[in-house]
Amino acid sequence: MDRAVTLAVRDAAAVLREAEEVVVLGHVSPDADTLGSALALGLALHRRGKSVQVSFGVRGGDESAPESLRALDSAGLLVPASAVPEAPEVVVACDTADQHRLGVLAGRVDAAGRSVLVDHHASNPGFGSVRVLDPRAEATVMLVRRILAELGTPLDAEIGRCLYAGLATDTVGFRIGGPGPHLLAAELVEVGVDVEPLMRGLVDSHPFAWLGALGGILAAAELETGVPAGRATVHTTVPLDVVRRFRPEEVESVVDHVRTAVEAEVTVVLKQVGETRWTVSLRSRGAVDVAAVAVGLGGGGHPRAAGFTVDGTRDEVLATIRTALARQGRSGRT
Repeated sequence: MDRAVTLAVRDAAAVLREAEEVVVLGHVSPDADTLGSALALGLALHRRGKSVQVSFGVRGGDESAPESLRALDSAGLLVPASAVPEAPEVVVACDTADQHRLGVLAGRVDAAGRSVLVDHHASNPGFGSVRVLDPRAEATVMLVRRILAELGTPLDAEIGRCLYAGLATDTVGFRIGGPGPHLLAAELVEVGVDVEPLMRGLVDSHPFAWLGALGGILAAAELETGVPAGRATVHTTVPLDVVRRFRPEEVESVVDHVRTAVEAEVTVVLKQVGETRWTVSLRSRGAVDVAAVAVGLGGGGHPRAAGFTVDGTRDEVLATIRTALARQGRSGRT
C-alpha cells in the first residue's frame, strides 16, 4: 500500500474521531459510489454519536436523491443541499473529482473548519486539508472501507449495502480491477449483504416505457471508423424530451448498452439537459485515455470512464469530441 495514502487515511480518521458535527458530501448527479461512500461513512459516524448530514451537489432543479439509491439511507441522514450549514465543522467530499463537482456546495469545503477528500479519480487535482486520494482504488468505497477500519468501525449489513453498491457499479459488475474488489465483496456478503435484491434495485429495474425509448436511442447510434486514428467510436444521443421523461437511472444506463459494440474502442453518449447544454459520457476499452479527453473539455474521470458538460449544438459537440480524440492520438497517448 502507498504510504502517503495510509497516512492520509490515519489523518482523516483522526479528524473524524475528534469532530462533533460532520457534513458528508457527494458530487452532482450522484451515483452509487458517491452516495454509497457518503452514506457508509455517515452511518458509521452517526453510530459514534456524531451529528451527521449527508448531501450532494446540485446545479438547479430537483434536490432529491436518485430513487434507486434512497434505500441505502437507512438512518435518514440525507438532507437537501439547501439544508447544509454554510460553515460546517468538518466536511468530507466523497468521490468528487473536482471541487466544482459539488455544485452549490463547493464553497462549503473552503468554509469548513476542516475538510477531507476521499476519492479515486485519476483526474482529481486534489483539494481539502486532508486528501485520501488514490487513483489505484477501483472505487471510492474501497477507501472509505480503509477509513472505517482505522476508526475501528465493524461492518454490518447496513454499512455493507452502501459499500457494495458503489463497489459493484464502479467496477462494472467486477469486470475491471484487481483482486481487491472481490475480496471486499466477499467480506460484505459475509456480514449479511443480500446481493440480488440490492443490485436488482440499482441496475435492473426500469419502467416498461423505457424499453421503447431505449430502442429508439440505440437505433440512432452511429459507428465512425478512424476516430481516433486507426480505431472506431460509437455515439448516440439522448434527446431532451427523453431526459425529462425518465429518471437519471434510465438516462445514465444508456452508455452501458452502447459500449457493447465490439467494433468501437470509444463510446460517446450525448445527453441533452438543456436546449444547447449536454452532459457527455465517455467510455474506453483501454487503448484510449478518455479521462485525458474529458479533462481537456472541462470534465474528468478515469482512463476508461469519464465525462464532461458542454454547451453547443449536437453537431458542434461531436466535432469537438472528434478533434479531442484526434489530438490525443497525435500525442501518442492511445
